Amino acid sequence: MSAAKDLGGRVGVAPACRALGVARSTFYRRRAAQRCPRPQQPRPRPPRALSDPERQNVLDVFHEERFVDLAPREVYATLLDEGRYLCSPRTMYRILADACEVRERRNQLRHPNHARPELLATGVNQLWSWDITKLKGPVKWTYYHLYVLLDVFSRYVVGWTVAARESAAIAKHLIEETCAKQEIEQGQLVVHADRGTAMTSKPVAMLLADLGVTKSHSRPYTSTDNPFSESQFRTLKYRPDFPERFGAIQDARAHCRTFFDWYNRHHRHTSLGLLTPENVHLGQADAVLAARQVVLDVAQRAHPERFTRGRPVQPSPPTEVWINPPAVEPEPEEVTQ
Repeated sequence: MSAAKDLGGRVGVAPACRALGVARSTFYRRRAAQRCPRPQQPRPRPPRALSDPERQNVLDVFHEERFVDLAPREVYATLLDEGRYLCSPRTMYRILADACEVRERRNQLRHPNHARPELLATGVNQLWSWDITKLKGPVKWTYYHLYVLLDVFSRYVVGWTVAARESAAIAKHLIEETCAKQEIEQGQLVVHADRGTAMTSKPVAMLLADLGVTKSHSRPYTSTDNPFSESQFRTLKYRPDFPERFGAIQDARAHCRTFFDWYNRHHRHTSLGLLTPENVHLGQADAVLAARQVVLDVAQRAHPERFTRGRPVQPSPPTEVWINPPAVEPEPEEVTQ
């Protein structure tokens, strides 16, 4: 309307309204409203409206335990069956809306706030991550399921199996067998997983409790809470020799056997100082790094001009590994006067 007013002052109201597609009656009506705004009068209560005590009585009825889960129309029908009439269903809705209660009237938490897992490993066999991924079978909609237990500190695959289905019994057997193989003691280990059916199953939870193993779970729909297993699966499926489909479960097991032997013994991780998981998991890291340092020192002595930054130092693996490290709060700045 401001554009029509400005344009109307230059070319006239009628041409301006035609150009902007605005009816002249609308222009004049709104201009008059701007010049003489009408005072807002409070709406009078109709004579047939419920009184304040009657409205409060309706709210009290809705707050009864038997009605907290029922819609107004159901409450209305129930009261009629009991020989009571308070008001129409539409009036019930208006009263609830005025009280901001057009929703479930119990103050319950529908979506629980799952805690962010913060897990630390300072050595091997302190923190394991496990997950299940699907491997495509010979035809469409057929899959095999790969179960993998991974040590977070060393990235060493401590246990794995391929099965035709996802099952809590298979997961229980794998975890039990792997804990025995790694000689896990009571209170030594934390096992972290997402919230899949097998991961949250009762048999697995009871086994972990019997073994003295602490269980941990990711937050729902948060894949970054289980990053090490996700990264290991990506390495598996992005290898050049990973097939589009497996002809049989025996083929899947043979492929995974070859892959995990390479992954544990020959795959050098940047995050481990280019050591293999086996080097870290079996305590070979110091010897391997010392041997590498000897090679670098010999190379520097032979051609010192090529090492402009001085003696080359071999990077070491980290001394601690986190799943979701705690946020570091910034230190308060000092106020100088």
